[in-house]
Amino acid sequence: MQLTEDLASRFARIALGHVEREYPSKIAHALAGPEDAGTPARLYPVFHGSFDWHSCVHGYWMLAHLLRRFPAMEPAGEIRALFTRKLTAERIGGECAYLARPLSRGFERPYGWAWALKLCATLRGTEWEAATAPLGRLVEERFREFLPKATYPVRVGTHFNTAFALRLAADHADGEFLALLRETARRWYGQDRDAPAWGEPSGDDFLSGTLMEAEAMRRLLPPEEFAPWCRAFLPRMAEREPATLFTPATVSDRSDGKIAHLDGLNLSRAWCWRNLGQKRAAAAHLEAGLPHVAGDYMGEHWLASFAVLALDPSA
Repeated sequence: MQLTEDLASRFARIALGHVEREYPSKIAHALAGPEDAGTPARLYPVFHGSFDWHSCVHGYWMLAHLLRRFPAMEPAGEIRALFTRKLTAERIGGECAYLARPLSRGFERPYGWAWALKLCATLRGTEWEAATAPLGRLVEERFREFLPKATYPVRVGTHFNTAFALRLAADHADGEFLALLRETARRWYGQDRDAPAWGEPSGDDFLSGTLMEAEAMRRLLPPEEFAPWCRAFLPRMAEREPATLFTPATVSDRSDGKIAHLDGLNLSRAWCWRNLGQKRAAAAHLEAGLPHVAGDYMGEHWLASFAVLALDPSA
């Protein structure tokens, strides 16, 4: 299975249907006083759709990536019009102002931060680069402040997973920032051995803590350093062990937002397994997750982004 122009157009249509859809909405907003109350669109001038801020950001990322991959696809004009309308210096300035609030210090850390960097990286070289670059600089500075004092990694299978954040941030990074990401990965994960994965999956995972760690290390370490680390971390991978990592998750209720996370787990595992060279496992997880990208809004507002990661090596 691969990302075709027809499939890209389908995914783009899904995102175009929700990145500006303000309701239903779940906000994570800290108020210093009654004057801070507001609707999603008032709080977030760009990223107020897609049910929550981070899903909106990676919806925009997916549209930007698909526009690069298939510039002549049928929805391309609508994507360009959306970006011209929403990715303006004024609106991005409003997003930066929100993130700069003292009470927003931990807002969307680290998941939303990582997606914001990936979006900005994908928009480099486009007509929207200048407007969105301040967001990338602000979020990169947040990472620079946070990572040196983050003594421990977070290994859960949800938004707080630090390996996922390092992995996406790496696509935006160079120079000193890339070196900081690499050294943080070594500090957090470099001594990990023989991953048991006994707690995977849990009931609302959309990431594998084990596989995401391996994928972050693959992206950040030189190949000659990653290879022995991976052999020590997943010593029985060739024997398809730990078996739980090779078995697609079962999703019992796609109208339940937490349970629907498991469709994302299947897609993100497919992405990791492909990059780790396990094509059979990648295909099994992709087959389990791909049919459910659309249907119920609890999954539809975010799953296509993970499908693109799983399908397209250039993503």
